[in-house]
Amino acid sequence: MTEARTETRTQTQRPPLYKVILLNDDYTPMDYVVRVLVDFFRKSPAQATRIMMAVHQEGSGVCGVYPFEVAETKVHQVNSDARQHGFPLKCIMEAE
Repeated sequence: MTEARTETRTQTQRPPLYKVILLNDDYTPMDYVVRVLVDFFRKSPAQATRIMMAVHQEGSGVCGVYPFEVAETKVHQVNSDARQHGFPLKCIMEAE
């Protein structure tokens, strides 16, 4: 008698990703926004300047795309740092 074997394959799903976005305001200095992008998002100064200009000219700029927990942490870090420095800079996240 032969035994029938079935192979079970499990597929791991990638976690949903979220965009972390900086929103423009009229009070936060551009150099502070560049510093935030370099410090919290590990962008090069050139990348940070490009994103900062998008925030300034278009009203918002994507800083990066991350899993939920990472995106949530980055949003909290940026918003807390901005408040500590007295700036109204706002960082949000949205599903990709």
